[in-house]
Amino acid sequence: MLLVNIDYIPGKELEVLGLVKGTVVQSKNFGKDFMAGMKTLVGGEITSYTEMLNEARQIAMKRMVDDAEGLGADAVINIRYGSSAVMQGAAEVIAYGTAVRFK
Repeated sequence: MLLVNIDYIPGKELEVLGLVKGTVVQSKNFGKDFMAGMKTLVGGEITSYTEMLNEARQIAMKRMVDDAEGLGADAVINIRYGSSAVMQGAAEVIAYGTAVRFK
């Protein structure tokens, strides 16, 4: 599966299959959430949240690819990510794009 964040693939004629997406709501356990809160007092990167969001992006991307494969896609173009906090210590991540088939 070819994954790109541009809206075309050079040298390829495309048939658009539709929007595909993958979402996940991810959280850290209480202990790591507490330690992350303590880190905000001294500043710096909160690595447990960085790791959480990296994992969430991977899961969302995999679910988007699964969605595209279900449509018989060869590629997903114009890929984007979005995220939002749903509660303290938990975030939703969405990966979305346009599934296409090569003509």
